[in-house]
Amino acid sequence: MAPRDVPLTGVERFFDNDEVIVSKTDLKGRITYANRVFQRVAGYTESELMGAPHSIVRHPDMPRCVFKLLWDTLGAGQEIFAYVVNRAKNGDHYWVFAHVTPSYDVNGQLIGYHSSRRVPERAAIDKVVPLYRTLLDIENKHADRKQGMNDAFAAVVALLTEKGIGYDEFVFSL
Repeated sequence: MAPRDVPLTGVERFFDNDEVIVSKTDLKGRITYANRVFQRVAGYTESELMGAPHSIVRHPDMPRCVFKLLWDTLGAGQEIFAYVVNRAKNGDHYWVFAHVTPSYDVNGQLIGYHSSRRVPERAAIDKVVPLYRTLLDIENKHADRKQGMNDAFAAVVALLTEKGIGYDEFVFSL
C-alpha cells in the first residue's frame, strides 16, 4: 500500500522539545539523509526513506500553495520557515515548525536542501489550522489543481498585503 493510500488515523504524534527532525534532499526533493528522530516520528526505516520523495510524509490537510511558497523561496536562494503537518507511515500525523535552506557544495553550487524541524508552539498551530483549511477550500473548489493552488497562493499574498507584513514576519507573529 502506497503511503498516500494509508487511511488517516486522526492520532497526533509528538516529539520532545529538545529534539530536532533533520533531513536533506537532492535538487529534486529526494531524501538523501534522515536522522533517527525523523525515522522514529514518521515511522519509516532509513532504507524506506533514502531516495524517496520528501512528499512521502505529505499530509492531505497541507495546502499545496504553502509548498509553492516554499519552492519559490528556495528557488530564489533564500531560507524559509513554515508550519507543516506531516503524515506518518501508519496514517498518524505530526506538526512541525520547519526551517528549510538551500545546501551548497564547496564551489557554491546548489546541491540540495536541508530541513530542520522543531516542535511548534501549540498556539501557532491553533492559528494555522483555520488558515490552512481556508486555503484548502480555495484549492479544492477548482477542477484544475494548478489553478486552485495559484488562487490559494494569491489569497496568501492578499492576506500579507492586508496585514502589511512579509511572510517571515507573519510566520513569526503566530
